[in-house]
Amino acid sequence: MNYPKFPQDCSSLLCKYLTPELFEVLKDKKTSSGFTLEMAIKSGIENIDSGIGVYAGDKESYKTFFLLFDSIIEEYHGFTKDDSHKSNLNSDDLNAPNPDPKGEFILSTRIRVGRNMDNMPLGSAISKEQRDKVELSIVQGLSSLEGELEGNYYPLLGMSQEIQEELIKDHFLFKEGDRFLDSAGLNRDWPSGRGIYHNKNKTFLVWVNEEDQLRIISMQQGGDIKEVFTRLVNAMKSIETKVPFSYSNHLGYITSCPTNLGTAMRASVHIAVPNLAKDMDTFKTITDKHHLQIRGIHGEHSQSEGGIYDISNRRRLGITEVEAVQDMYDGVVELIAAEKALSKSL
Repeated sequence: MNYPKFPQDCSSLLCKYLTPELFEVLKDKKTSSGFTLEMAIKSGIENIDSGIGVYAGDKESYKTFFLLFDSIIEEYHGFTKDDSHKSNLNSDDLNAPNPDPKGEFILSTRIRVGRNMDNMPLGSAISKEQRDKVELSIVQGLSSLEGELEGNYYPLLGMSQEIQEELIKDHFLFKEGDRFLDSAGLNRDWPSGRGIYHNKNKTFLVWVNEEDQLRIISMQQGGDIKEVFTRLVNAMKSIETKVPFSYSNHLGYITSCPTNLGTAMRASVHIAVPNLAKDMDTFKTITDKHHLQIRGIHGEHSQSEGGIYDISNRRRLGITEVEAVQDMYDGVVELIAAEKALSKSL
């Protein structure tokens, strides 16, 4: 492989940090699972509008290609090669009484984490046999869940039309990955080895072998953020007794995309703030103060509908899970106070 010719308007972190000199140093290196620099940067080369442009193929990628990954991680997360990540899954440490007990503002709460199996390649480097083995291990682990977490697993391969329609109605069904994931090799052998697990109350959901091998999701209507977090923590602890997660003292939980490293957590609410939506300067001042991201309700790059927004934590690496959720909670409390003040002044 020769050094890629990036167009002048390329703004990804890959374009910024992969110099011809660094390319020469890294081009012949490979991890023990056979993952190469060419595989790591393929998505960023084929999709010039990528924000990041690199994916890891295994835990080892972050060491083998550290000269590239460390620079990208430091710019994105503000986290240096000498920093270490700390985890805190004690929900008692979260100070989060329901900020909206009457249900006037928060429509729903959702907290998810990405996890991958220890001693297995990630999606970009995994073989079909390995992916099927991961699925089997995860399904066995999920089958041991009890109480409110107990549920059923639905493999995507051979899924009946009836089940498919029900999962679409509940917004549970995930689709084949976008062109960025496709170029990274994360859609290989679709839909084999993929599936969805959910509990009877539909407040707990696991996606198997999507971008990461597990996307563990806790959710419910309303704004009881602590209850949603507690359910997620209980589920993660139960699953990890059967499925060991890939973790590094430096980078936290290992994920395919370096943007998700650390907690690999996204804690979000759908919140109605129609008055605040007319004053985006104040809105953004509050979210920036609490390290939050504003999205439309259909995800990144979507528009708000009726003054309803998706608000989530922006920080993932170098802070604990409790701190990530506390960021979101504190910001939501301030957003509700600002919305109330604006409605009184009208």
